[in-house]
Amino acid sequence: MSIRPWRDIHRRQSRQIMVGSVPVGGDAPVTVQTMTNTPTSDAGATISQIRRCEEAGADIIRVSCPDVESTAALGKIVRASRVPLVADIHFHYKRALEAADAGAACLRINPGNIGSSERVAEVVRAAKANGCAIRIGVNAGSLERDLLEKYGEPCPEALVESALDHIKLLQDHDFHEYKVAVKASDVFLAVAAYQGLAEATDCPLHLGITEAGGLIGGTVKSSIGIGSLLWFGIGDTIRVSLSAEPEEEVRVGFEILKALGIRNRGVRVVSCPSCARQGFDVIRTVQTLEERLQHIRTPMSLSVLGCVVNGPGEARETDIGLTGGGAGKHMVYLSGVTDHTVEDADMIDHIVRLVEAKAAELEANEAATKVAAE
Repeated sequence: MSIRPWRDIHRRQSRQIMVGSVPVGGDAPVTVQTMTNTPTSDAGATISQIRRCEEAGADIIRVSCPDVESTAALGKIVRASRVPLVADIHFHYKRALEAADAGAACLRINPGNIGSSERVAEVVRAAKANGCAIRIGVNAGSLERDLLEKYGEPCPEALVESALDHIKLLQDHDFHEYKVAVKASDVFLAVAAYQGLAEATDCPLHLGITEAGGLIGGTVKSSIGIGSLLWFGIGDTIRVSLSAEPEEEVRVGFEILKALGIRNRGVRVVSCPSCARQGFDVIRTVQTLEERLQHIRTPMSLSVLGCVVNGPGEARETDIGLTGGGAGKHMVYLSGVTDHTVEDADMIDHIVRLVEAKAAELEANEAATKVAAE
């Protein structure tokens, strides 16, 4: 137990699988995924979008393969990608075979809509031959008819039963490199289903609130659903589903992990909502700083507060702090200590330079520590 036990998260113990070079489950970091929305048959556009997602920090990226033109382009896309790719397959089992041969690190399938047991067996053989993992995707919007008749509506028990049935299909073919998702657009339904599945199996779980909505609404729903499950210790990889560009899904995913202290990447900004006491335009300043600091990957903290009510206290807890003052001069804190002032006109450029310098210092220290350890 830590000195702050109210912050402790006791993670569910799951089996670990490999998605390409990325471990999922066990004691591996919780990974962040997204999905491209370009036509996969357009390799150039898809690779460009993948590159933006990689820059945002995506660990794993999924691409849809609805037709033979998509799987034909997949090999080129796989070779260009720096992160493992998951091929999203529905109904057409041959697309799964083609995607596995093209180098997909994982196949996202619903074994129930792939077809007969013989077709599932073919997909499993292709996955084994190519070193692919499989992600079983159960969705409240596409539950099997017999389960809907049995339970009357999508419910946690129905989602869990569907997942366990699909797991058995893979296990019957001696395949165990799988992870599972039981998604719903209803936060309560999704959370309850994941809780039930977490108790019923030890496989890695892929978390998500499906069809969550636009950038703001979807972020809120995903943060509640995914965040609460992670807080319970449930979840090994996450995808925030937004009607927004996929790189935004990645950024929101990392913000959820950062808020829970599970995984840190880039600058964690602490800022006030602003009021009449503010010494500078806090809202516009934070927006600009977040945009200009997206390239920073080193975990660090920055506080931006408009006045001295809470500014000094927050600055004591962050790597770099900025507090609004009078007459256009504002106080800058370094490692929690008052250091110097900065004027309005130079403020944003100055803070960006400080953050970049601090990130370089932290990276150098980490590299030196690794060398010393060797």
